[in-house]
Amino acid sequence: MASAPNLQLPLLYNGLEPLSSNAHGNYKARSSDTLPMLARVHAVPITIDEFVTAQRHFPIVFSVGDAPVPLALMGLNEGVNVFVDDEGRLLNEVYVPAYLRRYPFMLARLRPDADDLSLCFDPQSGVVGDFEDGTPLFDNGQPSETTQAILKFCEEFELSAQRTAAFINELKESELLIEGEASVQPTGSEQPFVYRGFQMVSEEKLRELRGDTLRKMNQNGMLPLVLAHLFSLSIVPELFGRQLQQGKGPQLQPAAEPVTA
Repeated sequence: MASAPNLQLPLLYNGLEPLSSNAHGNYKARSSDTLPMLARVHAVPITIDEFVTAQRHFPIVFSVGDAPVPLALMGLNEGVNVFVDDEGRLLNEVYVPAYLRRYPFMLARLRPDADDLSLCFDPQSGVVGDFEDGTPLFDNGQPSETTQAILKFCEEFELSAQRTAAFINELKESELLIEGEASVQPTGSEQPFVYRGFQMVSEEKLRELRGDTLRKMNQNGMLPLVLAHLFSLSIVPELFGRQLQQGKGPQLQPAAEPVTA
């Protein structure tokens, strides 16, 4: 249901190229309300700074594996996104995760052994290039105000990602993460649909935590984040319903007719 993004080439990115005034002095950035690749993406990484807002729109789960990543589910099945059309255009007002707002830019290390991060972009995005129209990325060889704003946003995203990693480590050390399961019982269907392949916080383990541990989680801000995650899971049936309405849901098996004498 929810697997971790490819860490070698991040989700949605087809390539990464460092932005340079020498190589891209004439480049401009265009705005676009479509992202076709997003139509086939059902889970998008989010940071803990987005939990409170995102939990009103998406179920928040954690990817499987030893390095879990918080994910906003935009669909329950691989390749299904109920919030965008086939061109990746939003169907209605919904919170847009920072990961998507950052695209096609991101900070990345140019060498594995490097400490510094460089502003890079996806050269295949179609919204950054040597266009006649658009907003210039450089002004007389210096980063334009647009580029400075992009850089600042990407820096803030990286800081938020670091805070998210610390939060995940706390969950793991507290042994609160378990294999997740979400069940949806559609009206008129004989069997429920059960979704697995993700991790979630165990409510039972949360209730069993010692008082001093819970107090610490409340003081350091972890507890509200955990609760936002748990509250968000109530949206799973809504996503299932959206999939059915859009013809993207699983085939329902009608309940058997009762046997009469």
